[in-house]
Amino acid sequence: MLSTISTDTVVRFPRRNGHTPICATPQATAMVKQIVSKHGRVAIYQSGGCCDGSLPLCLGADELGQGPNDVLLGDIEGVPFYIDAEQYQRWGEPEFLLDVVSGAPEGFSLGLPDAHFVTLSLSGQACQLRAA
Repeated sequence: MLSTISTDTVVRFPRRNGHTPICATPQATAMVKQIVSKHGRVAIYQSGGCCDGSLPLCLGADELGQGPNDVLLGDIEGVPFYIDAEQYQRWGEPEFLLDVVSGAPEGFSLGLPDAHFVTLSLSGQACQLRAA
C-alpha cells in the first residue's frame, strides 16, 4: 500500500517548462539516502514496462549509463532521475511522485530488504505544495 501523502510534506524539485517533473515523499528521500550510504553513487531510471513493469529502477551510477534518448527530470538528494524522452512525451510529460512501498525490490533494482520505490504519475500541479 502506498504511504499516505500529505502535500505539505512532499519534497519539490526545480520546475521545468512550467511544471515540476519529479517530486518525492519524505520516505522516498530517506530511502535514497540509505541506498547511497550503502551502495555509493546511484541513478534512478523510470522504466517503461517489460521485465519490471513500470517500476523505477535504482541502479549503481555506472551500471547502466545514460542512453542518447534519456532525459534528466531532476534529482532526489543528488541522485539523478531519468526517463526515455520518447516515453516521457508519449505519456504526456507527466509529473512523477517517487514513493516507497513495502516488499523487496523486484528485478535488478536496488532497495531495502523490506521496501522498494514506486512512482505515481501525477497530473496538473500535483507536485506543487498547496498553501495551507
